Amino acid sequence: MASLVHHLLPLSISSSVKIQFSRGIKVTRYGHLRQYIRKANTQLIKKSLPITSALAESDSPKSLEPNPQSLLQELADSFDLPPDYFTQLPRDLRLDLNDAAFDLSNGAVIVECGQDLGETLLNLSRAWELADTSTSSTLAKKLPLIERALSSNERSALGKRLVAAGRRFQSMGQYGQGELQRIAKSMISAGRLLSASSLSTAHEERPKTETRMFKFGELQVAVTPEKANIGAAIAVVFGVLSWAVSQGIQGIPESSMQYANDNALLLAKSLRGALLVLFYSSTFLSAFASVGLLLLARQIKSEEK
Repeated sequence: MASLVHHLLPLSISSSVKIQFSRGIKVTRYGHLRQYIRKANTQLIKKSLPITSALAESDSPKSLEPNPQSLLQELADSFDLPPDYFTQLPRDLRLDLNDAAFDLSNGAVIVECGQDLGETLLNLSRAWELADTSTSSTLAKKLPLIERALSSNERSALGKRLVAAGRRFQSMGQYGQGELQRIAKSMISAGRLLSASSLSTAHEERPKTETRMFKFGELQVAVTPEKANIGAAIAVVFGVLSWAVSQGIQGIPESSMQYANDNALLLAKSLRGALLVLFYSSTFLSAFASVGLLLLARQIKSEEK
């Protein structure tokens, strides 16, 4: 009995050791398997994050909005017309083209749009008035490049001018292969987008004070209270001189006029009357201009405050 226990004891111990060892191997294997699964899930999540963020960015409203430069490039491409396209337009369409040129460059274009863009719009409108198709195409291709350096207010001014001019092109109706309508569609789309984008970023920039401009042909002069007061002073001086000259002419008695015949005397009297009317009118206009300039200076000063 003792020998049997002696022989069975090592067997039971060894078998228990083997069972524990095999269980340890299984536990270890299960632990490694769990760690491997966790690492794989972590890597899968990290790789899926850029994809989901990219999908979210692609689905965002900003990514769906067109780029202003792409629309301006589309506008420039729409002006890629035959060299004699504008010159062959009918007379009524040429008048509409002149109206579009006026809407594009009306007012203080350089002050509102900046030096580069303002000069480009002035040259473009002049090319439309002259029906110069090639120059119009060349100048339109500069708009996408200039747009990059524009401020929010300048983009807004450009957008409003493009929308106004685009409506003139839209009123021309169908002509040829629909080139004018493509120009109108591109111009209105780009103008609306520029106006909308400038409104969204208007709070980031300090609004510029509007400056009144006096435009006579190619001459543009900013109207300020100081210049208005100076103009009023010049008008007063000119009015005083006109009044003095008129009084001097009126002070000449008719009896002192001695001429060879009656025709010469009649001519002298008519000339005297014409000079009196001229200088009295100058006096009245000078007084009216001085009062108007003083009121304008006061109004501009109150608006600036």
